[in-house]
Amino acid sequence: MSTSYFMKRQFCLACKSEKHKKIYSCQFSKPPIKEYLESFYIPQGRIEFEYLGDSEFILNECNYCGLIYQEEIPNDFLMRKIYEEWIDPVKSYEAQQNTIIEDYLSYSQEVLMLIAYFNMIPSQLKFLDFGMGWGIWCQIAKVMGCESYGTELSETRIEHAKSNGIKVISWEELPNHDFHFINTGQVFEHIAEPLDTLSYLKKTLKPEGLLKISVPNGAGIKKKLKISDWTAPKSSRNSLNAVAPLEHINCFTYNSIITMANIAGFEQVKIPLSIQYLYAIHGKSLMQVLKNVLKPVYRNIFNKGTYIFLRKKIKC
Repeated sequence: MSTSYFMKRQFCLACKSEKHKKIYSCQFSKPPIKEYLESFYIPQGRIEFEYLGDSEFILNECNYCGLIYQEEIPNDFLMRKIYEEWIDPVKSYEAQQNTIIEDYLSYSQEVLMLIAYFNMIPSQLKFLDFGMGWGIWCQIAKVMGCESYGTELSETRIEHAKSNGIKVISWEELPNHDFHFINTGQVFEHIAEPLDTLSYLKKTLKPEGLLKISVPNGAGIKKKLKISDWTAPKSSRNSLNAVAPLEHINCFTYNSIITMANIAGFEQVKIPLSIQYLYAIHGKSLMQVLKNVLKPVYRNIFNKGTYIFLRKKIKC
């Protein structure tokens, strides 16, 4: 039964290289992956193992760009079932509400930073949140005075966004627009064809526009796989969240993002530290404030993060 609900990726979809090596494999229906899936999905709704059958959770590492990617991934039917049924929309919305204050603060400061970077009147700026979820980022940009659009696959989340006045557009409608900024926060780890998606989004970006990629950082994931603690909480030292089975089908590092971006015709942009520090220092604890003080330096100088701004390559 399960074979019809999965697609097999034969090569790296971030750089199109066919050279890779397998670094991990386990059937979805066997320990420790089975226990991980139960602990992850049951509190959010449910899981139906009959749709997984004997399919395997296989991680390959690309020899060229270093992307670690899942070889067998859910097809459109199974993906919709995961995000609309296994993850109960009501529980998902309630969980999102628990972090609403922190999200509002973080997103507000990011939008303010972008307005300062472009140095334009907010009403002249056109922003897109690609994969907007419940539409919080879009709402913040809209409140700040920017023209705000969003895209999303979940019908439940689309209706919620529309009810809050967000302009929702489809994949097919994207080329009809040109944006100053495209936000892809926690999106590219879920996308089956990241390079093709990035190339498509490039067509909708103004010449002076920016695109942000923010994904879980896969640095050190191979060492964590050797420890293989699938019970490690998210953000903990041994967390395997960056390669979460079924959902985080692409595990990026700084180098794999930059390689993919270069192939798609992008180059990295480093927003000046002076602008970042005006809007990036916040937190609900002293430790969080200290982390946020160090983040701009970590991103701009050490080139290790996976929170990256891109623009179209400037032709000489």
